[in-house]
Amino acid sequence: MSRTRSRSDSIREDEELRLPRAPGLFRRFWARHPLFADILLALICLFLSLAPAAPYPDTSVPEGTYIALNIATVAMVAIGCSTLIWRRRAPLGPFLAAVILGTVGLFTGMSGGIVLLLVACYGVAVYRSARLAWICYGIGAAWFLGFTTVLMLTGATVLQVGLDTALGYVALGLIGTLVGVNVGERKRYLLAIIDRSRQLLIERDQQAQIAAASERARIAREMHDIVSHSLTVIVALSEGAAATPDREQARKAAASAADTARGALTEMRSMLGVLRDDESPLPLAPMQPVPARDTVETAQRAGYPATLTVVGQAEVSPAVAHAIGRIVQEGVTNAMRHAPTAKTIAVRLEYTTATVTIEIVNDGVTGEVGSDGFGVRGLSERAAHVHGTVRSAPAGGGRWVLRAVLPTSGTAPAARRETMEDDG
Repeated sequence: MSRTRSRSDSIREDEELRLPRAPGLFRRFWARHPLFADILLALICLFLSLAPAAPYPDTSVPEGTYIALNIATVAMVAIGCSTLIWRRRAPLGPFLAAVILGTVGLFTGMSGGIVLLLVACYGVAVYRSARLAWICYGIGAAWFLGFTTVLMLTGATVLQVGLDTALGYVALGLIGTLVGVNVGERKRYLLAIIDRSRQLLIERDQQAQIAAASERARIAREMHDIVSHSLTVIVALSEGAAATPDREQARKAAASAADTARGALTEMRSMLGVLRDDESPLPLAPMQPVPARDTVETAQRAGYPATLTVVGQAEVSPAVAHAIGRIVQEGVTNAMRHAPTAKTIAVRLEYTTATVTIEIVNDGVTGEVGSDGFGVRGLSERAAHVHGTVRSAPAGGGRWVLRAVLPTSGTAPAARRETMEDDG
């Protein structure tokens, strides 16, 4: 069973688009009942066609033949007008019926198809296209004028009757075509505007969904980095405080754990405060970047052999500064979590005029370390966001290397952009 769009679906779309109601009570009624409108139009056309369709009385024709001719004429006109019921789906049917009735009228003197031709030309223009309407009208006009000329030259019809019949069909066909082209083009133009509005509405909803998904991913990365790093440090400090017999060292470890927890709470409050602010949209700029030095010092306070080396100096965009801080934070946190026996956790930042290279090496990996967690995914997303690259893999001898290369401006390098344009 094929799915069809219900009337309620169309109403909901129209309400979403805020479309105005169609003007006029009768116009809205015809739009809601197209079959009834077509049947009524066929009856009106039949009524207007029957009077001129009847042949003139001819005393030389037997009465029986005259009656049979009348019946045949009425039947032909009725069949021709009945084709108007299908004028929306098959508008060429009424046009062919009108041409046939007009051709017969050239021999019998009737003009029952003249009204039908007017409506048929209008229907072709409205329900098909203006081009097809003009083609049909041109063929019909050429047929009537050419065939009438042949009949008049051969004496098969009277000059006046032939001219009146042919010119009547040509004139009314032209009127129907002109009106139909005007109405049809306006109708198609409005439908195109409405269809484009629906497409824009769909695109707006899709863009909103994409933006919401991107924002959820950004918040998930931030929450992961804040919670993961802070809890790892707090766990390490708490275990150290519980294991040491020195009360002073235990007190310092507990104080450092509390400071780390307060810092995490401050960052979380800042993020949640942004989410709860209903008066302004979520900012596109990243949160305040976490300095790499603070991350290393926090790891040192937790008892890990972390070091920081900075080579060079360059101005970087806020997005790149934020990415640097989070990548260092995630790399150090992973080393603290997965390499607790590491003798060194070396963090190296190398700045050039074009790029920033981040390298975090630890030598405490003793087993296979998975690379499918949220942290690794977040690192890849952060690097890709500023058009950088990141790689995290073992380097042999129990060493694990996290290496990221980011452009200082946060945009793709010029050579890469030119290559992409050439490929496109």
